[in-house]
Amino acid sequence: MSPFFQPTSQGYLLRLTVAPGAQRTQVVGLYGDRLKVRLAAPPEKGAANRELINFLARSLNLPKSSLKLTLGAQSRSKVVAVYDLSPDLGQRLGRLVPPSQEIA
Repeated sequence: MSPFFQPTSQGYLLRLTVAPGAQRTQVVGLYGDRLKVRLAAPPEKGAANRELINFLARSLNLPKSSLKLTLGAQSRSKVVAVYDLSPDLGQRLGRLVPPSQEIA
């Protein structure tokens, strides 16, 4: 299984599957080659997309300006670009996965 993130010259691309309308925002685990995230926001007027960016920024300890939804604004399958070249960012991304599903 390939990891849900791919390095780029400017940071990483994250492949995500989201489920809006959950009771709380949390990572569920891996879903194929994507990370599945439940979002405590409705899929209306971009609220779920904003919640996703806010959650990723908090989880990765990055400013929201370092994250950009590049694909899937109207879909459950999304791609988010992370513009950060910190040497430990790959480790932080790997820690998003629940311990029972860690990437080898």
